[in-house]
Amino acid sequence: MNSQTPLTPNAIVQMASAYYESATLFAAIESGVFGLVQEAGGATAGEIAARGHLSVRGTRLLLDACAALGLLIKDGERYVNSPAAASTLVPGAPHDLTRAIRYNRDVYPAWGRLPEFVRTGRPVEPPALHLGEDAERTRRFVLAMHGRALGIGRAVVPMLDLAGCRHLLDLAGGPGTYAVLMAQANPGLSCTVLDLPPVVEVAKELIAHAGMSDRVRTLPGDYHTTPFPGNMDAVTIFGALHQESPDAIRAILARAYAALRPGGRVFILDLMTDATHTQPVFSALFAVNMALTTDHGWVFSDEEILGWLTEAGFRNCAILPVPPPMPHGLASAQKTKT
Repeated sequence: MNSQTPLTPNAIVQMASAYYESATLFAAIESGVFGLVQEAGGATAGEIAARGHLSVRGTRLLLDACAALGLLIKDGERYVNSPAAASTLVPGAPHDLTRAIRYNRDVYPAWGRLPEFVRTGRPVEPPALHLGEDAERTRRFVLAMHGRALGIGRAVVPMLDLAGCRHLLDLAGGPGTYAVLMAQANPGLSCTVLDLPPVVEVAKELIAHAGMSDRVRTLPGDYHTTPFPGNMDAVTIFGALHQESPDAIRAILARAYAALRPGGRVFILDLMTDATHTQPVFSALFAVNMALTTDHGWVFSDEEILGWLTEAGFRNCAILPVPPPMPHGLASAQKTKT
């Protein structure tokens, strides 16, 4: 039973115009507004326009919209970043989310084609677009996943029981960010990141930049078909299974089980829903986002992933909630010791 508060007409109107806010945020990031404001220590619309080679009129309207949303603070004619914007929307800030938000911007046009998906049941853009077909889009996608993983990983890595683990396989490991964070937190651990060749090309740069190339290596391939190295102490699958069909998930978990030594552990981090597939709201909406851009995209329920792990032969299956802001769950399980 859905216990949500009933919608009001006003809430429906707000829902219809919610994209005004996201479009404002995307434009401000694309125009470099938050970085320009930070560099100036606060400035007028004219000063920001001059620094960014922007129109004064367009800049003023955008800055006022940002101030209305709480992204900027307006004092007279001067604008400064709000504390939240200063910590997350200035490039290089302690909790920089700009790369992660650019992923939302890249899929923004696809959402306008949602009626087409409803008619056909097929993604409205080629899934390969951000996985190698378009080099620049792929690079933005991998960097976006890097930015997102940095934020989520700081909360997730301390939740992982990697005691005694020496060899870890990170399936569909994308930018290698989680592998780097896990290796940094566990000095005796070496990680192998398996992902598509165009993705690991970017990952190698990020891993080298973190100074972890000696303990985090990449394996170009496809986790559907590439043989997994064996005798692993742990396998991680973070933010990947929501693009797979139930049968594909079963096959991947079976292969992960085979790659583990007896007593080895698997950890799955992903957005999940409840059994109704309607809560949390973000997860239900993200299922649509995945369907718009991948062949089998959706979001599975917590009950479903526990069932698939059990089918694959795992025991001690459990799910822990990950701290906000994203409604992720962390599933863990163990291969039988004999």
